[in-house]
Amino acid sequence: MGEILDLVEARLRTALGEPDARADVTFLGTDRIEVLRFVDGDVVRYATLGMSAQPMADPTSPLADPVKGPRAELFLSVRMGLAATDEVLRPLAVLAASPQVEGLIVAPGASLDLGTPLWSGAPFSSVLVAEPGGLVEDLELDAPMDPVRFLPLLPMTHNEAAWKRVRGAQELQERWLSQGTDLRDPLRASVALD
Repeated sequence: MGEILDLVEARLRTALGEPDARADVTFLGTDRIEVLRFVDGDVVRYATLGMSAQPMADPTSPLADPVKGPRAELFLSVRMGLAATDEVLRPLAVLAASPQVEGLIVAPGASLDLGTPLWSGAPFSSVLVAEPGGLVEDLELDAPMDPVRFLPLLPMTHNEAAWKRVRGAQELQERWLSQGTDLRDPLRASVALD
């Protein structure tokens, strides 16, 4: 487990630079989850470290495979100085622990809802899990282990989350793109929806 996390942290450092802060959270019955903060100009990125230590298991399976199965870490990018976004550390750790706690498999297109704002005053309590491979490339592990995927999280307003449930992740992402939505704006309003 420690060796995998060392490789994951090395991949994050290669892609995002040196973290300027880190915090860790431990939930009863789970492994420790760390959240690293990386600053790049006016953008701050928060990345989890620890979710990939164990493969995610199908909640309907009677036995979890300790080696095979999807592995992932989460990251969120927002503009600095506009909101108290450092408060997102615990919510990100909660989302990263959800495969261990709730038996979820976190994959692109999924919605993750916290039920509370991501940070004080945030118009977002849920996120859309986006496709990996952009900012941080997948980390290949020795067979038979699956690679670690670095999944970007895109904050959604309540209206966007409801619209996504009906219309799907692809249509919401197309709407954001067509409207020129700045998904890194921690104070942004909901995109115009039909």
